[in-house]
Amino acid sequence: MSLSSHLQELKRKHQTLSDKVEAAQRAPGTNDLHIADMKKQKLRIKEEIARLSTTA
Repeated sequence: MSLSSHLQELKRKHQTLSDKVEAAQRAPGTNDLHIADMKKQKLRIKEEIARLSTTA
């Protein structure tokens, strides 16, 4: 997998998680720990994107 395709895949995963977090925050009774976990995953992906972008 090339670096650019890997970055595109990470960006897609980040956007998907972002959409899921927004939906979960709007839904009543959503587990706050689940939302926090998704936000952490999203942050890790964002950091990986930034790290790979600076080396590209």
